[in-house]
Amino acid sequence: MTDEFNTGDNRSVLLSHGSGGRHTQELVQGLFARELGNPILGRMDDSATIELEGRLAFTTDSHVVSPLFFPGGDIGRLSVTGTVNDLAMVGAVPLYLSAGFIIEEGLPMADLERIVVSMRDASREAEVQIVAGDTKVVEHGAADGLFITTSGIGIIPAGVKVSGAGARPGDAIILSGTLGDHGVAVLSRREGITFDTDVVSDCAPLGGLVRRMLETSKRVRVLRDPTRGGLAASLNEIASASGVSIEIYEEAIPMQAGVQAACEMLGLDPLVLANEGKLLAMVADQDVPRVLEEMRAHPLGASAAVIGRVEQSDRARVTVRTVLGSRRVLIMPSGEQLPRIC
Repeated sequence: MTDEFNTGDNRSVLLSHGSGGRHTQELVQGLFARELGNPILGRMDDSATIELEGRLAFTTDSHVVSPLFFPGGDIGRLSVTGTVNDLAMVGAVPLYLSAGFIIEEGLPMADLERIVVSMRDASREAEVQIVAGDTKVVEHGAADGLFITTSGIGIIPAGVKVSGAGARPGDAIILSGTLGDHGVAVLSRREGITFDTDVVSDCAPLGGLVRRMLETSKRVRVLRDPTRGGLAASLNEIASASGVSIEIYEEAIPMQAGVQAACEMLGLDPLVLANEGKLLAMVADQDVPRVLEEMRAHPLGASAAVIGRVEQSDRARVTVRTVLGSRRVLIMPSGEQLPRIC
């Protein structure tokens, strides 16, 4: 490692680190290749060459969270888990990622190294390799520290068919855990707000949990991770794609005390808060007990619960049965409660 990347000094990212010359090579070799290295990335060709067999899943995502570091994660971990989770939501086994970095001049080199190390650790946790990447440096004030774009490739196993259009009347709706953790964790760090109960982001790769679910049942019809727009956006997307009505039960939705406190204090709707380590599943009713048992045996599904049902309807809509027994329509969010969240 060169002195350029010694976290004990006060060095920062310079415009010259994006020039394509010596400083760029020092950044790429002294940090990115050092922490993210693997045989494919190590070739340093203009494109990664990989061999794949089977049905391919491909996705891309950009990450602009503010602040860059938050309880339970950072933009690096978020960029990896967000992309592998998108692959897992169509039943794919995530394999390879690419990563593009837009770095603001002046970002402390120690912060960049911390983020790249976090990406390395998240990649190992998710059992994927980062095999291609790019780095650009922009003038101070043009990027708010760091933006990361990741793309991912995975293979869908034979016989797996999961789609947002797959929900059927009678299916149970399962949520894998507590709602709103990521949104409140980022907000608390951004605004300097503390609660009686610490809330940390749920940012985590869901591929292992999904594999257990799909091995248990061939009638897991829909998977979705409720990120931006939260539960409300995801359920409305599924109802529209599947042409069904969905009802969820307010009292059945698991939520941490700190998240509840934040929503009550700040007037936030927990149903639209972002999540980064939770999934929704629509599962055939007869398979629910076995799927729930497998989910609850996994660390990321320990709090899994049935929160609603899919119903026959001549129009797609989502309703909430409140704790008082009344019903209200849950509409698609029309704006963001918390911008720059993922």
